Amino acid sequence: MFEIDAKQCKKCKMCVKECPVDAIEVKKNGEETIIAITPHCVECGICRRVCKFEAIPKTSPIDTVVVCSSCPVQCKVPLGDTGACRRYRNVDGKLIRDRALVIEAKRQESADELIRKPIITAVGAGTNYPCSKPAPHIVSQCRDGVDVVTVVTEAPLSYSGLIVKLDTNTYIGEEGDPVYRDNKIVGMVNTEEYGSKMIAIGGANKLTSDSGFATARTIVELANGAAVELKVNRKISLKLKAGQAPIIDGVEENIMRIGCGSATVGLFAKLMKEAVDECIVIDHHVIGLCSEHLAGEAVGMSWSGVIPNADKSSRGRYFGGHGHGIGGTTLETPRDAIKGCDMRIAKPGIQIMVVNTTGEIYALFTVEEDGSIVEIPMTEAALKVARAIQNNCQRSMTSVLYTGGTGGSARGGVCTHPVKITEAVHAQKAVLTIGGAPAFVYPGGGINFMVDTEKVVNKAFTWVPTPATVAPVEYTMKKSDYQAMGGHMDQIRDVSEYSDND
Repeated sequence: MFEIDAKQCKKCKMCVKECPVDAIEVKKNGEETIIAITPHCVECGICRRVCKFEAIPKTSPIDTVVVCSSCPVQCKVPLGDTGACRRYRNVDGKLIRDRALVIEAKRQESADELIRKPIITAVGAGTNYPCSKPAPHIVSQCRDGVDVVTVVTEAPLSYSGLIVKLDTNTYIGEEGDPVYRDNKIVGMVNTEEYGSKMIAIGGANKLTSDSGFATARTIVELANGAAVELKVNRKISLKLKAGQAPIIDGVEENIMRIGCGSATVGLFAKLMKEAVDECIVIDHHVIGLCSEHLAGEAVGMSWSGVIPNADKSSRGRYFGGHGHGIGGTTLETPRDAIKGCDMRIAKPGIQIMVVNTTGEIYALFTVEEDGSIVEIPMTEAALKVARAIQNNCQRSMTSVLYTGGTGGSARGGVCTHPVKITEAVHAQKAVLTIGGAPAFVYPGGGINFMVDTEKVVNKAFTWVPTPATVAPVEYTMKKSDYQAMGGHMDQIRDVSEYSDND
């Protein structure tokens, strides 16, 4: 058992709360509280990272540990215990997956093929208001001997908004930063996704605020494929249009990163080893250092002595700070990515390549006798690495996802027992589409959905100055199921009564 440095420890117990294997104990020695690390410690490093007082000593692992190589953390797992992720257990000196392989996937409900596509769309259908009136169009069609019904309406939705995905590493602000349209707050910067920045526009609270009209207009214009100009924090300008590359502060994005810096090393370690002695991949999330990375080790590399200008996370992986530099980091030039070299290990003359995760920015350096770093011309082998990264990137684009909730009064136009249509949608007995496009329906209560606006009929969205956005909504189901939920059977018209201009 290893005691934490009593002089440094402030008894905040943060290490106890965060330890993933419960290997830190709180003991009493009379009136004194003692915090100690037990032999179950796997050296994952979490306690050191959360301790603000540098009270965690380096432990000396016991002989019976096995080093796990299933992720960069490389836990040292004692006999009988698991690593930090709880996936692998040390059984008689071998790491065994703690759960048997599951063969059968969970059974999923799926809609009958007959009802997946609406008979007609709701684009141009209009709205019957108030919602107690039957929907403007309730249409039937016989499909493979089965009568199918589609109920359509253009529903005003105050619970609506957009999720806008920008394929870029360029810094656009921190999560939660306000997004403006004409000096009105219409949304915020959202949690990032892999390789992309995310923006949330609208929602009921924004639509009912003093920026409601600007918000409704922004949602509809983006959803209908128009170009819209926004600003984050009134500073960073964004010009966005669905299906096109985002333009950030006047610069059009080109390609989307292949992955984070660590992933890029993992994909191209062999090529990097053939080209240079070291490769640093710049990324705002994780900067990769090839020779120290497990992927570098796998191709026969050992740490070069090069030290990246970033905070270490785990082997060969470093956290990059957010900023307006390369790859959304604070690094302004490739040279800035190299903090220095440990000349006890680094050899004069070694070549260090620095590249970003799209392969568009790169440079080559060498180490002098005194440890100084000097830029040299790119070699063909180093250029081959940059081209390989570029050639495996995707085109940068803007994606616009419309989100809404149709679980309220709009259901009255569908049937006389509104909860039944909600239940039918979740049971896949009724299929919700938006302007003819398939929608993802959120689990849980209500009918909350998300749809890719590029799959919706062109210019399908409008807005009303309540304010709310208006979305084309279709419910398609078997006629027998429609009748069972109290559908407006006397309003059904056969599809043969319709023409393209009806």
